[in-house]
Amino acid sequence: MALHITGDTAADRLLTDNPLALLTGMLLDQQVAMETAFAGPRKLHERIGAVDAETIAGYDPEAFVEAFRQTPAVHRFPGSMAGRVQTLCQRIVDEWGGDAAALWTSGDPDGREVLKRLKALPGFGEQKAKIFLALLGKQYGYAGSGWREACAPYGEDGAFRSVADIVSPESLAKVRETKKAMKAAAKA
Repeated sequence: MALHITGDTAADRLLTDNPLALLTGMLLDQQVAMETAFAGPRKLHERIGAVDAETIAGYDPEAFVEAFRQTPAVHRFPGSMAGRVQTLCQRIVDEWGGDAAALWTSGDPDGREVLKRLKALPGFGEQKAKIFLALLGKQYGYAGSGWREACAPYGEDGAFRSVADIVSPESLAKVRETKKAMKAAAKA
């Protein structure tokens, strides 16, 4: 399994190899392009030398904000998003022993349980948790029972609704078309 979300081989490899990087990319995926959000962990790795929960949770908050602000910025809202990432990492340290993958591996959880665990994280509401669960199931090897139902409608095969469906530049274009159509329908 190899993710192809950002268009940057090194950033995608980090997302593939590091569950916390993937979780952090999902957290950053708001009010910026998906590729920008999911490339954020790679920028952090380059700037602070690691993407692991203990390092980020324990990083000096002001220095962490500065790492977010460096050009190109990790996110368009560096202060608030740096704080959210540190809060997320502290939660992963406190509740999951620093292992982000434990959210979907500890105790062999089914899809509903993983969704519940994700929704308990800071910055993960219902939709973000469902999209991340779909990403885990469609592209990250998670096979817990009932995951498609738990993340509906994002778990559907052949859908192009979210980052969970991006496997190529073509699928990215289809996801963008779907999102544009959904926004237009919501305005009508």
